[in-house]
Amino acid sequence: MQKAKILVVDDDAVARDLLADALKKEGHDVEVFSNGADAIARGMKGGVDLVLTDIRMGTVDGLTVLREFKRVSADTSIVLLTSFGSLEGAIEAIKQGAYDYLAKPFKKEQIKLVVQRSLDHCRLLRENARFREELKEKGEWSPLVGSSPAMLDVYKLVARVSEGKSTVLLQGESGTGKELIARAIHANGPRRDKPFVPVNCGALPDTLLESEMFGYEKGAFTGAVGTKAGLFEAANGGTLFLDEIGELGPALQVKLLRVMQDHEVRRVGGTGSVKVDVRIIAATNRDLEQFVKEEKFRDDLYYRLNVVRITLPSLIDRKGDIPMLAHHFLQKCAAGAPTVVRGILPETMTLLMQYRWPGNVRELENAIERAVSLSHGPLLTPDDLPEAIRQGSASADTGTSLDGEPADVAGLTLEEVEKRHLIRVLKETKGNKVKAAKILGIDRRTLYRMAERFGLDLGDESDGSDNG
Repeated sequence: MQKAKILVVDDDAVARDLLADALKKEGHDVEVFSNGADAIARGMKGGVDLVLTDIRMGTVDGLTVLREFKRVSADTSIVLLTSFGSLEGAIEAIKQGAYDYLAKPFKKEQIKLVVQRSLDHCRLLRENARFREELKEKGEWSPLVGSSPAMLDVYKLVARVSEGKSTVLLQGESGTGKELIARAIHANGPRRDKPFVPVNCGALPDTLLESEMFGYEKGAFTGAVGTKAGLFEAANGGTLFLDEIGELGPALQVKLLRVMQDHEVRRVGGTGSVKVDVRIIAATNRDLEQFVKEEKFRDDLYYRLNVVRITLPSLIDRKGDIPMLAHHFLQKCAAGAPTVVRGILPETMTLLMQYRWPGNVRELENAIERAVSLSHGPLLTPDDLPEAIRQGSASADTGTSLDGEPADVAGLTLEEVEKRHLIRVLKETKGNKVKAAKILGIDRRTLYRMAERFGLDLGDESDGSDNG
């Protein structure tokens, strides 16, 4: 058990001493107080990990202790104790920031479990706060969470390239946070006060994407009733983020290369050129080097893009970040949840740690958002998680996948792993494309492209057969 500084606050001397003795036997540094005022005064000195306080105590009650500690030490966990348990009391305690609420009398094992969970919660809050402070020293990178060696290497590269103007190529699986990294580079560089313009190169047909990126003149095509500046012009002075760059068709690759060489764009249907000063950050989940060998991607454009390359690790390669990420997303989602959710049960976290996360951080965020919206209590339970995660984690123990195939994917290609996961999610959602796309963290167009790549028939994209 994690050792910690704990305050026990109770005007019942017998209950107070019994609880303190039990905690001391676990190796904790325990201080006892018979009233809330003295406990609050001690809290002002700092260094307290956990407070176990009775609710009904003289003039300064447990809820007052809770409020004061949350005011001066937000990362200290507070567990409220009472002999007069009620649903209303529990709701009020959790609303005001208590980690948990226990009714007396309680068993020793129950206290040990709650103490350990609350200390874990306290540790995660402090790690998150410390991490955010470290990031603040480098810039406003608040959306980035993680302190694994793999991610620290990424942060070092981001810090080095941010101040420059070199083109950056971000590589990594879908859902690894490439756009967040792109935004971090922009926000920490000299262009931070200029526009950051993202464009998904795989979201539109090439004809539409061309007019979006480069703009068009009046009459350039049917429907062009006026002149429109493109995204390059919109990003002038700032950063243009080209996501899914590997999806660009040959004609657009040529036009993009020309813009990068000449620093000017020509609108569709136009004869003149417009000078632009844009830093390009491109991202892909494809192997562009292989695409070049297969002549699917121009080698000269690849070399223009690949000035500085940053490879983002998959979530399975940074498993140590899962608890911090899970709690980060929990805090992010809990504010608008119908039920006050404060933490994650250990068995739920075990499932999160065992799952392979082919959808990476985006899939984890979606899973936590879903769990928070379905939760009926202050702690996320295994039943709150999507079935794919519960069964996917179970298959890690049994050695089989959902369709009876071996669960070990070490020998499989990334394409095969993605295909299996897509099939699993489609099974869970009973073929509902909207729900499947949300779980995977992608739009429907990308879902259809994935299915086409894997030879799966989802039906007509506009057939409306989404099963509700």
